Amino acid sequence: MLNRAARYYPIIRELLGHIGPSGRVLDVGSGPFGIGEFWPYPFIGCDTYFSQRPRKPMQAVRCSGTQLPFLDHSFDGTVVSDVMEHMPPEKRREMIAEVLRVTRKIAVFGYPCGPNAFALDKKLFEDYQRLKKTPPTWLEEHMLYPFPTEGLFEDLPLHWKKKIIPNESLEFHYWMMRKEMHRPANYLFGFGLATMPRVLELLLRRADHEPSYRKLFVLTRQDALA
Repeated sequence: MLNRAARYYPIIRELLGHIGPSGRVLDVGSGPFGIGEFWPYPFIGCDTYFSQRPRKPMQAVRCSGTQLPFLDHSFDGTVVSDVMEHMPPEKRREMIAEVLRVTRKIAVFGYPCGPNAFALDKKLFEDYQRLKKTPPTWLEEHMLYPFPTEGLFEDLPLHWKKKIIPNESLEFHYWMMRKEMHRPANYLFGFGLATMPRVLELLLRRADHEPSYRKLFVLTRQDALA
């Protein structure tokens, strides 16, 4: 639970700062919840498969992130959180192009970035095996491909401006994920998020520094459409 807050809180701040709560938002690779755990406004969530019944305020659409069934510039803001590392490397730029096609103002891509983040997840995967616990599906999938790097956004179209935000230091991410292997810690984190979300958000912001596990790539449109 805390790990989802750690990755979504900074994304929510960027969305609110650029398009506000009334902006039309798309969450690509949302799963059944997506940003809806922390974004109380209606949004479209899309994925190739929903493991559970999608939860409001999300309106679910089943599709591939490389073939979005939406018109150009359909959304004020688009979120792609912890999706790129699950894709074959040859498909990643195709996903970026498709997301930018449907986005009018801001697109936020967040993913575990580079070999140090991959090495940390490999260590976490080995911890699960050593403790004879079943690794979560997302962690098993993280072992399939090298993690994308900052170079994924080197050749953006000229009308897009890029800002990079570090998200979760390597040390904090490993500590948090080790804690979330155990049920009492999950209950404690969930209680904290339910009773004092602003305090936890401020504490999580202090962990957003280099060397980071994840990076957020905030792309803002600079032409007349923005």
